[in-house]
Amino acid sequence: MPGVPAFILRRLYVKGSLQNTGSGWSFTLKNSLGSGYAKGMLPLRVDDQEVAMTASSFHQDGQDITFDNVTDQTTFGLKMNRSIAITINGAQLAHGPHKVWMGFIVPGFGKIGFDFTDEVKGD
Repeated sequence: MPGVPAFILRRLYVKGSLQNTGSGWSFTLKNSLGSGYAKGMLPLRVDDQEVAMTASSFHQDGQDITFDNVTDQTTFGLKMNRSIAITINGAQLAHGPHKVWMGFIVPGFGKIGFDFTDEVKGD
């Protein structure tokens, strides 16, 4: 079964959106590729360290959903030309560049993912 190349998926990431928050860090995705959804998420990795699925979440339909709660019934939707923030609760990232990997389980494609490198800027 063919997958979606990482270089295409990388276009989902909004460059410059990697930032620290009061409770951890976040980044933004914007879908310009076509509507789709995931029925499962894979653990995020930052600088080759896996992030707990329970610490990674997104806001959809008025509620915060952790990655471990994405299922066939509670999907991760990416509507066309819409942005979605991914938030990670935990330690903030050090200032400077970081490599983040994100993956999904998508009907018809299976496990797909991409990485990006961006910089957390200082205050």
